[in-house]
This record gives sequence, structure tokens and C-alpha cells, in this order.
Amino acid sequence: MRARDIALSGVFAALTAVGAQISVPLGPVPFTFQVLMVFLSGLVLGAKLGALSQAIYLLLGALGLPVFARFSGGIIHIYGPTGGYLLAFPIAAFISGYFSEKAKTFWGKLGGCLLGLSVIYILGWARLGMWLGMDFKKAFYLGVAPFIVFDIIKALMALVISDKIKKALRG
Repeated sequence: MRARDIALSGVFAALTAVGAQISVPLGPVPFTFQVLMVFLSGLVLGAKLGALSQAIYLLLGALGLPVFARFSGGIIHIYGPTGGYLLAFPIAAFISGYFSEKAKTFWGKLGGCLLGLSVIYILGWARLGMWLGMDFKKAFYLGVAPFIVFDIIKALMALVISDKIKKALRG
């Protein structure tokens, strides 16, 4: 692994922390720009480095650095109501990065982002449902339904932005 790869992984971990602070509370799951950064990390860095950047983000947050939404940190967030979403970030970055490396087309990359988003929703919904006393219907209405349209828009934004970032990094 080159120094540039490590530095870029750190940059995307930091960007995810910044995206977490653009936060609108909507109950137990806030609206943030973390998902945009997760997609960008996979699309720009590729599967392995994208996942690494998100693992770094989680590690920093678990260690107590205030990188999660509302400048919070600590292992409690991994076990809390939004822990499933957070734990899905490295997986989603890997998936979007994998599709970006293999598919090369807009639709293939979008498919990768949407598959990654599905993983975020499934793990997040499951954890939130457990936190709500196994009320998975309520968890869906609180932690998935309000975010679908906005997260698809974030995926589309990531596709456009990632191409520009990749060109800048090459130049």
C-alpha cells in the first residue's frame, strides 16, 4: 500500500466525519451526508481502500473522537440505534467500489451504489428494530422510509462528483 493510498483513505474518513455533521434530526436516525461520503469513498478509492476509509472512520468514532452525527463519538454508537447503519458503511463502500472497478458504466456503478445502500438499510433497519424492542415495522418507518429518495439522490450526486475527483487526482 502506497503512502498516497493511506492518505486518501484518511481524507475520505475525514470527509465522512464532516458529512456526519451536516445533520437534521429525524428521530433516532438523523439525516446526514455520511452516505454520500460512503459512496464517494468506494467510487473514488475502489473497493478495498473505500472500505478501509470507512473502517478508519468507525474506529475513530468508536475510540471516542467526535466524528459521528452531532459531534458525538464512543463505542456506544456502534451498539446504539444507529449502529447497524454505521457498521454497514465499510461494506457499502466496498460494494460501490467493486462495481465501480468492474462495471465501468454509469448504470453498473449506480447498481453498486444501490446495492450498497440496500446493505446499509438492511443492517440499520435490523439494529434499529432490535433497539425498538423488535418493532421492525416502526423501525422501517423511522429508519428507512424517510431516507430512500434522498439517499438515491446522494448516490446520483456521488456518481457525478466521483468522476470529477478521479480526474483531478489523475491530473
